[in-house]
Amino acid sequence: MIEWEQDAPRWRQIADVLRQRIADGTYPPRTRVPSLVQLTAEFGVASVTAQKALRALREQGWTYTEQGLGSFVSPRRADDETPPARPS
Repeated sequence: MIEWEQDAPRWRQIADVLRQRIADGTYPPRTRVPSLVQLTAEFGVASVTAQKALRALREQGWTYTEQGLGSFVSPRRADDETPPARPS
């Protein structure tokens, strides 16, 4: 369970944790990130909170969604610090 910061929304803190896991290779490019159900269980939050974190990552280009399959880490260049574009 995470120790929550009082001054930041929980969805943003979850997105930060997931971004860090992507950056450190815990979730390599093109691998599936935890599902909504897995995130709600891991972080002890409502599904709407976890969904908002996943949406933020997708909007920032860190992940992409395959309909019916889930969210996946976007491919990245190792030397690129900016979020990647969605793969074609």
